[in-house]
Amino acid sequence: MTPSFGIAAVALVSLATLAIGAYGWRFSRTTSDFFVASRTVRPALNASAISGEYLSAASFLGIAGLVLTFGAEMLWYPVGWTAGYLMLLVLVAAPLRRSGAYTLPDFAEGRLESRTVRRFSSVLVVAIGWLYLMPQFQGAGLALTTVAGTDHWVGGAIVAGVVLVNVMLGGMRSITLVQAFQYWLKLTALLVPVIFLLAVWTGDGAATTATGAGGPTSDVWASPLSSTNDHPVYTTYSIIIATFLGTMGLPHVVVRFYTNPDGRTARRTTLVVLGLLGVFYVFPPVYGALGRLYAPDLIGSNRADTVVLELPARMIGGLGGDLLSALITAGAFAAFLATSSGLTIAVAGVLSQDVISRRFRGVRSFQAAAVVAVAVPLLLAVVADGVGVARAVGLAFAVAASTFCPLLVLGIWWRRLTDVGALAGLAVGGGLAGVAVLDTLLQQSRSGWVAALLAHPAAWTVPAAFATMIGVSLLTQRRLPVTLSQTMVRLHTPEAVELDRGPYPL
Repeated sequence: MTPSFGIAAVALVSLATLAIGAYGWRFSRTTSDFFVASRTVRPALNASAISGEYLSAASFLGIAGLVLTFGAEMLWYPVGWTAGYLMLLVLVAAPLRRSGAYTLPDFAEGRLESRTVRRFSSVLVVAIGWLYLMPQFQGAGLALTTVAGTDHWVGGAIVAGVVLVNVMLGGMRSITLVQAFQYWLKLTALLVPVIFLLAVWTGDGAATTATGAGGPTSDVWASPLSSTNDHPVYTTYSIIIATFLGTMGLPHVVVRFYTNPDGRTARRTTLVVLGLLGVFYVFPPVYGALGRLYAPDLIGSNRADTVVLELPARMIGGLGGDLLSALITAGAFAAFLATSSGLTIAVAGVLSQDVISRRFRGVRSFQAAAVVAVAVPLLLAVVADGVGVARAVGLAFAVAASTFCPLLVLGIWWRRLTDVGALAGLAVGGGLAGVAVLDTLLQQSRSGWVAALLAHPAAWTVPAAFATMIGVSLLTQRRLPVTLSQTMVRLHTPEAVELDRGPYPL
């Protein structure tokens, strides 16, 4: 691809993001505007915005790279990431909105009446947010290096700069408009090129051989999605657990449900999100499967995540290939910007309330927190450059599933959860998943079951967290909150319900 096309695509999507964000700046005045858009975002707009921020570098680039390298079992990632919203809809969406909280630590403190649980939850929100932000910046660097030949840190720095401008000046209200636009750009950026790529594949007679770096390959299309993992059954179920349950624990996803006017609109928003995600996730696996045919040299390499960007040039070439690659590049940067914006909002919200608010107040606190929220993962992205985009995001899901999923599910649906039980479960789940994260970031060379357990830890860390929360809570029932009954009524009473007080005043 001609570098000028890639640079132009990045410049256009960045300018469009800033322009739409500037429109939203006019409406951002209060602290509530910056944190939750004053809880006035309607379902259609909110669903597009949620889909925009949720479809990250892992969705746009990583799924295709995983399918290219590992095969069919990696299809559980898009299935799980979509189905995770079904779990969110059924178990969490409406009660969480009724809680009236701004952040996950707000919910934890309100439900359990414990500042200690709030502080620990704040640490986890920041850790998960940074772990998820890191691959966004890595993906941006990888994409810009592929299409324009820049140093690997340049793309991440551009994304960080654009996100900071929008977040600091407009907060959640501005970012909502930006993310809604970016969902439709990402969908278009994958849909249009894949039509031409499938036409080329059909014109080749649905070829079953390809030429890689070492000459003609075997019949790759006869079994284009065969597995190469040592323990495919364990890997599959661990991916399912992490993605199905991790979604409800991601801070940038959960915070968007606080922007709905009420619980009913939160449920409607989730239903629309399921449809939008289902449409999008049809396409990345197609790129991965085509990559096995037309880009076999990328299989297993550290450039596997670039297959989406490289296929137009390999299959079409010329001006047409450059234009399609530029469109995909624009969509990829929309993915990096949208997800990074949501994560920055979530992490900055927690930092501003629980850390920086001691020195600053209101909007100033939020803006100072946004700088910290972006700077740390940008540095991590440069240091841990060899970790795959989708793999890092998968670990973030595993940590979320092992910590906030048990806290939310038990906190909403089980009256007997205590602050000590919650704290113990968060420590066990977060600690065990954290070991797997550190092992991955340090890029240790392992094999056999140890490698499988650390690469996909959710199958054993999530049950451990649930068991710990339940067991310790049953042993500490004297610590149940005094206002537990009122809290549970608020979480589970629909807004439309009006209490019949009878003929006598209370």
